[in-house]
Amino acid sequence: MTDKPVDQDDMSQGMNEQDPEQAAEGQVERPAQGGEASEVEELRAKLAEKEEELLRLAAEMQNLRHRAERDIESARKFALERFVEGLLPVVDSLELGIEAAEKENATLEKIREGDEMTLKMLIQTLEKFGVKAVHPIGERFNPEHHQAISLQPHQGEPDHVVDVMQKGYLLKDRVVRPAMVVVSKPK
Repeated sequence: MTDKPVDQDDMSQGMNEQDPEQAAEGQVERPAQGGEASEVEELRAKLAEKEEELLRLAAEMQNLRHRAERDIESARKFALERFVEGLLPVVDSLELGIEAAEKENATLEKIREGDEMTLKMLIQTLEKFGVKAVHPIGERFNPEHHQAISLQPHQGEPDHVVDVMQKGYLLKDRVVRPAMVVVSKPK
């Protein structure tokens, strides 16, 4: 280092400027007392605003949860209402069939014809709402869709349905009632 004369102005200027290392050590100039108070008040106002915002969000979430519960309940009710509306014509047809059977000129053929029409209406209504019959004659036995009630020796392939005692039903590919079946076994 070289020895230079130090000017008094240079020394006073150096004292006013903050050294970055000193700033890192916590020797930072502090604002005046009035500035601290206004900063604290500003932070308190921001905190109160955030607390209020948090309360509004919590209330909004609760309202959303209640609205979703009402919507789900309404959807269930509406779906059931549509199903019932679909079945009412079937009920009407059955009532008309009973009235027709009580008349003197009723024939067995007409009653049977009316019953077949009513059954067709019922099946169409069920299919409209996703219900399908399971009538698996000739299919391989499937324990997820069939309930075996007996085994019968048969010349065909083993483990196949040879007779259906009661149809099964699926609701949108979910078993409502398994088909009660007789399954083939080798002779």
